[in-house]
Amino acid sequence: MSVYFVTGTNTDAGKTLVTSALLYAVRQQQLSTLGLKPVASGSEHTRQGLCNGDALALQQQSVPPVDYATVNPFAFAPAIAPHLAAMEAGQTLEVSDLSRLLRETLAQTPRDLTLIEGAGGWRVPLSEQADFADLAKALELPVILVVGLTLGCLNHARLTAEAIRADGLVLAGWAGSVVDPAFAANADRFKANIAHLNAKLAAPCLGIIPHLDAPSAATAALYLSLEPL
Repeated sequence: MSVYFVTGTNTDAGKTLVTSALLYAVRQQQLSTLGLKPVASGSEHTRQGLCNGDALALQQQSVPPVDYATVNPFAFAPAIAPHLAAMEAGQTLEVSDLSRLLRETLAQTPRDLTLIEGAGGWRVPLSEQADFADLAKALELPVILVVGLTLGCLNHARLTAEAIRADGLVLAGWAGSVVDPAFAANADRFKANIAHLNAKLAAPCLGIIPHLDAPSAATAALYLSLEPL
């Protein structure tokens, strides 16, 4: 069983698209998958209760199927930082509780590939005392970094990679997602930016997803591979 923690350079970097696509690709090999998003803000009220769109996407790529609460045990309505959303809901997010819950899920639901997606970037707070980096550290998981390819991403990617390693974790690989079409408009400059990331991140690239008009796990999976891991 392989388990990775997925983080991003920022909010809307393409974490869920990359995570869903990697799970989809593994499913095509007739292997079992599980996508987890333990904490999600920006959720909507449904007949099942509060549900987050990113978590639903991960649930869809989890085979054999699992219930929503397994994928996303903590869902909050406001589209704000998770620690603030939790406080408004009268809850406290503790790393010890989250890590224990996730370990129980991993033990009870072993899969060929499990991806645990954070929220926003590496230092997004879970509480006033802890952030998502602390959760990844508690679980001692290798990390996949999703780089939202736009102006400023070289700095964001390098700083995040440095923080991951400074926290004592392995940067297992990175994937790029073109969130700004203008960033990739000049082919030579784009290639130079990717070459810089490959050199400075010092981790295998799992692929680069171009800007997609109608992004989906199936389409994005065409540009990714877990083989470098």
